[in-house]
Amino acid sequence: MLTKKEWEICLEEIGKMFPDAHCELVHDNPFELLVATLLSAQCTDVLVNRVTADLFRKYKTPEDYLSVEIEELQNDIRSIGLYRNKAKNIQALSAILIDLFNGEVPADRDLLTTFPGVGRKTANVVVSNAFGVPAMAVDTHVERVAKRLGMNRWKDSPLMVEEKIMRWTPMEKWTDTHHQIIFFGRYHCKAQNPACPECPLLPLCREGKKRMKKLA
Repeated sequence: MLTKKEWEICLEEIGKMFPDAHCELVHDNPFELLVATLLSAQCTDVLVNRVTADLFRKYKTPEDYLSVEIEELQNDIRSIGLYRNKAKNIQALSAILIDLFNGEVPADRDLLTTFPGVGRKTANVVVSNAFGVPAMAVDTHVERVAKRLGMNRWKDSPLMVEEKIMRWTPMEKWTDTHHQIIFFGRYHCKAQNPACPECPLLPLCREGKKRMKKLA
């Protein structure tokens, strides 16, 4: 298993590789980020941004999403996976925002996770990027990188990955670390064909060393 010191070395190298890593979901306010992140479940950011380019011109507020029939909203996001359920959740959370929060997205992760369709990862993305609250959102990229490096066991849950990264990473670096690991996983340590031969983390990476042995 990876040691804490080795994890710090990995983060330093990943930071050098992707110093400008950021949230790639295009948004202008917390509400748009909430909707975009909800739409991004099991879907690429590229596709979400393509859909929200038109969606966010049509719908500006929670009231706007409730002003149309569910079928119309479904049609607006039809190219996104699970669009029927996502449309239902967007309307349901819009109603909650209006009824309980004066139409404003709360900067509270635990509150956000009570919203329809909003899990821990989505809530962490919103509070960290929209409100500057330190948080560690574990998506498939973060989970894959942590487990390949040997920081976590393969059977560990996303919550276990999140908790260990937070323990081993200074709080003020959580958000930047989240983005940098995502970029590392999305553009370098890919699910298929990771770039192990030229990876600066190879000497420390459990999975990378196994892969290189197979290629030898």
